[in-house]
Amino acid sequence: MTEERFQVIYHISGAEAVALEKAQIICLEQTVEVGQELVPDGFIKEHIVGRLEQFYSVASDCYAAILSYAVETTAGELTQLLNVIFGNTSIKPGIRVQRLILGEKLLAQFGGPRFGITGLRQRVGITTKPLLCTALKPMGKSVTELAGLAYQFALGGVDIIKDDHGLTNQPFCPFTARVNACSEAIHQANRQTGKHCIYVPNITAPCHQLRERAIYAQEKGAGALLIAPGLTGFDSLRALAADEAIRLPLISHPAFLGTMVTHSSNGLAHGVLFGQLQRLIGADAVIYPNYGGRFGFTREECRAIADSCREPMGNYPPIFPMPGGGMRLEKLPDLLNEYGNEVVLLVGGALYTRSPDIVDNGRYILSLVGR
Repeated sequence: MTEERFQVIYHISGAEAVALEKAQIICLEQTVEVGQELVPDGFIKEHIVGRLEQFYSVASDCYAAILSYAVETTAGELTQLLNVIFGNTSIKPGIRVQRLILGEKLLAQFGGPRFGITGLRQRVGITTKPLLCTALKPMGKSVTELAGLAYQFALGGVDIIKDDHGLTNQPFCPFTARVNACSEAIHQANRQTGKHCIYVPNITAPCHQLRERAIYAQEKGAGALLIAPGLTGFDSLRALAADEAIRLPLISHPAFLGTMVTHSSNGLAHGVLFGQLQRLIGADAVIYPNYGGRFGFTREECRAIADSCREPMGNYPPIFPMPGGGMRLEKLPDLLNEYGNEVVLLVGGALYTRSPDIVDNGRYILSLVGR
């Protein structure tokens, strides 16, 4: 055993005495999972049981509890680290993970993002300005139709053209055929324009097919990969990021993660789920719902996500925040003021509906961000 410990800041709802009792229970629940009377003296009590380091008020009937855990309790495994952070306690109401404080030695056990902002910028050949992303949709279009859209988006200069997250391997649009056609369509457009737009297929799949789809997409010329870790498991994305045979950036999609953040007293804080954890598992960019869109995230919550994506975190590179979900063109000046240049704007409907000319739509939106 070393003396290294990591910390988790929990926000606990309730009167002071109730919140303090909950904090003391978390120390046991997240480690030994027995009552205090059953914890033996010596090694287990001194090293294994979580420690309540600080406890203080943050708002009316809301208290912060900073707990520390021995690094060895994680076994060097992402799955067990997540279990120690919030395992059984996630089932209890009125407790929220507000912040992770992970030491450099613990972070070094996981590779983190391989590309980050700098690597993804190199892929698309844009060094300073905000990037533009869109999605191929809707589900139900044929391979030929989606490839045609991809070609037009690339001609218009859209940097990142991804599958919609609902496109997987449906019989009306099989994975291999879609990857072949869309990748070639974008490469054809790039040859005409001289740009470096990339195609990002959705590889979200049953666990035994994930790596196979990733390798296939890479061989067919994909520029990055889209995966929804809420559906496949956080460790599946970590495994892809650590796989030396897969040399593509990974973009994380938020499908199935919503209930982890949508209640202010439970689950995970927005910056933890869409910032810190995404970097820990190796995502190079993370998609999340933007404020003012159709999903209800607030400006403050989105700012916390963007900050967590880009702030210092051990030796991990910063990653791109990718706000989306109801991007309206009239909001772009406000978004640029909020996020700055280190952002990927995920624009869907506006690229389809501004005019029938998709190529011109892409060029127009790029002009709005100074490109």
